[in-house]
Amino acid sequence: MWQDTVPVYTPTNAWQKDTIYDVLIVGGGITGLTTALLLQSEGKRCILAEAVNIGFGTSGGTTAHLNTFFDSPYPEVEKKFGREGAQLLARAGKEAIDIIEGHVSKYNIDCGFSYKQGYVFAEDEKQLKELEDLYQASQRAGVNVAYADDIHVPLPFTKALKFGFQAQFHPLAYLHGLARAFEEIGGVILQDCRVNNIEQSQQLVADTTLGRIRANYAVYATHIPPGLNILHLRNAPYRSYAMAFSTTDNNYPDALIYDMQDPYHYIRTQTVNDTKYLIVGGCDHKTGHEKNTEYVFSELEAYCKNYFKVGDVAWRWSSQYYVPADGLPYIGRLPGHDNIFTATGYNGNGMIFGTIAGKIICQLITQAEGIYEHLFNPNRIKPIAGFENFVKENADVVSLFISQRLKHNEITELVELAPGDAIVAKWDGHKVALYKDERGHVYAVDPVCPHAKCIVTWNSGEKSWDCPCHGGRYAPNGALLTGPATKGLTQIKWEDIQGD
Repeated sequence: MWQDTVPVYTPTNAWQKDTIYDVLIVGGGITGLTTALLLQSEGKRCILAEAVNIGFGTSGGTTAHLNTFFDSPYPEVEKKFGREGAQLLARAGKEAIDIIEGHVSKYNIDCGFSYKQGYVFAEDEKQLKELEDLYQASQRAGVNVAYADDIHVPLPFTKALKFGFQAQFHPLAYLHGLARAFEEIGGVILQDCRVNNIEQSQQLVADTTLGRIRANYAVYATHIPPGLNILHLRNAPYRSYAMAFSTTDNNYPDALIYDMQDPYHYIRTQTVNDTKYLIVGGCDHKTGHEKNTEYVFSELEAYCKNYFKVGDVAWRWSSQYYVPADGLPYIGRLPGHDNIFTATGYNGNGMIFGTIAGKIICQLITQAEGIYEHLFNPNRIKPIAGFENFVKENADVVSLFISQRLKHNEITELVELAPGDAIVAKWDGHKVALYKDERGHVYAVDPVCPHAKCIVTWNSGEKSWDCPCHGGRYAPNGALLTGPATKGLTQIKWEDIQGD
């Protein structure tokens, strides 16, 4: 939706290849651009390298809810990090919205930023207890919350909470505004510039598709850092689905709305080019674990049509997020490094955490005093808080790694693949991922993800190969789309397979 309604960003400042920059920021989403703008404003000379274009990744796939409550609810955060931790988290949420509003005002960004009420509602007795716990813990955390009589949508509910001073915006329009502001004060943006690796010498030297970039510091604002490190074991990749409709009765909620199902649904309205759209999201699942993703879209559409008078689907998409083992994101120094920083594990609250990550990393690099560094430290050790999820998610990764390497469908005739279908198969002892497009052309790739050697699975709804271990995603021809890998799947010529 967002990428269709704004033009692709065009950078203006030239890259001086002999310059040693203070900071290289890798990634042009909300984390990267917020970090870059704040650092450049503090007098640092910054360069931002984006593999595709500004907002291409997860920031371009958000539904752009700005909340002071989170996917890890306050009762859980209070239990794991104490009351002070929950209060600090609430403060971070409010400050992130303040930062976004401040940027919108200071740089005159036309992105439809507006404050809304947020409603969370319960539908049964179990959810009523959870709702009361959320209310009490949110109050203790200092969040603006009260019980509400109405949720402003035609959905059944028993009780609801109203959270004040939530907000929404057009995320790509906002990111383009940040990019323009960054360039106006001397920042450099490189698009179609994939960073393959960063080496340590006298400075950091980044090998990229456009050449070598030298800098004193680097920030991986890539949703999850590339390569293999401990953070891949502390985060699990999930996908969430969204659809945008026009309604036939012109009934659009002027609020942000959430049920308490697992996975939950989320609802809001967005005006684009003077036309209103109802955005509904949900049906989350772990990346690469749902065989029929086309059915997931159908399930979400059925949910919408059951409660709203909607017409045809204007847009539909899904996006990825990473669930942290202990519930809170990891923002700060990349484990094992003093001058490389990262931010990951945002759960479903990337617009908020991406914004506050920019401030935290800016403070760390400029050695300014900060209050959030300890809470979100990637090197934190919380064995009690995160151990159960750590074991569950990584046992799942090991199980998939073993089972999918030993179990492959046998195919004997290529004709068994219908146009639009894909399969991971054995062919004369070879493991091969096959996809036949609508014209009958067959793409064959090695199904082993180059990141950690897991076997990819087919995403039928979005026509991509998805890694179920750490969330790498690849086009049908093997080209890298997103994820922690730095290269795509190896292409295999079909005639080569036939000749073996």
